[in-house]
Amino acid sequence: MSGSLKQVSGLFVAVLLAVAIGACGGGESSGAAGLSGFVRIDGSSTVFPITEAAAEEFQIAHPNTRVTVGISGTGGGFKKFCAGETDISDASRPIKDSEREMCAEAGIEPIEIRVAFDGLAVMVNPGNGFASCMTVDELKRIWEPGSTISRWNQVRDGWPDEEIELYGPGTDSGTFDYFTEAIVGEEDASRPDFTASEDDNVLVQGVAGDPYSLGYFGYAYYAENTDKLKLVAVDGGAGCVEPTAATVESGEYAPLSRPLFIYVSRSALEKPQVKTFVRYYLEQARLLVPQVGYVPLRDQQYQTSLAEIG
Repeated sequence: MSGSLKQVSGLFVAVLLAVAIGACGGGESSGAAGLSGFVRIDGSSTVFPITEAAAEEFQIAHPNTRVTVGISGTGGGFKKFCAGETDISDASRPIKDSEREMCAEAGIEPIEIRVAFDGLAVMVNPGNGFASCMTVDELKRIWEPGSTISRWNQVRDGWPDEEIELYGPGTDSGTFDYFTEAIVGEEDASRPDFTASEDDNVLVQGVAGDPYSLGYFGYAYYAENTDKLKLVAVDGGAGCVEPTAATVESGEYAPLSRPLFIYVSRSALEKPQVKTFVRYYLEQARLLVPQVGYVPLRDQQYQTSLAEIG
């Protein structure tokens, strides 16, 4: 074998060895070859559109990473998070004390990060020509435990004598928790006889397909389906207000304005791909959040969160 051929052969072997060593690294590197590895996320269907958008853009920038985003509701997401099955949990409400305790028992320390504001939307079918605004008291009388209201004319005189078909998030949803506390006055207090789903897209289809329906879910799902749904303004005592970027951020859309969160475990932040993804999420939030129908935080709030995670 000639000297030049030996040099080429030796270089080829060296390249193969380098590839093999890289492959044995577990797929979680951030060296010269680029970032790689998995980021596992689950939780709120409300926060899902923001996280999904961040995941898609992140994987374009870092093609050797894989970001999976599930929808099992805020409560379902925390169960997986506290069991160590996920790195990040999407949440449409703050973590409960019982969930913190569950995480602590498993040695998981959750770090809370606000990512956006949301206006929880009350929706009817586009064919509904009478319910353009409803009071908090009317909504409470419909949704509270033991409610006997089953027809629209029981809500307000002059409304049709037609049965109300109710749609709402399941009990594992942070939206369910928030709505029941804000409207009924007690978290998880709700009549049980409604069509429930952790997937807001199912609720959209239900309301869109029923002329006398009434439902509630995150505003972003209305923004994506304005041709299928009709927004109902809510009167919290100061007149009828619809959720918009301005009314949600100012708190004028009361009592159905709320912050949205992601939670990352401190141990997960030790993985380069997870830490880089969380930083990317916060750096791009001002652009991504409005694109999916939510209200971004102020720049300083994102900068504060970036400083906290290092």
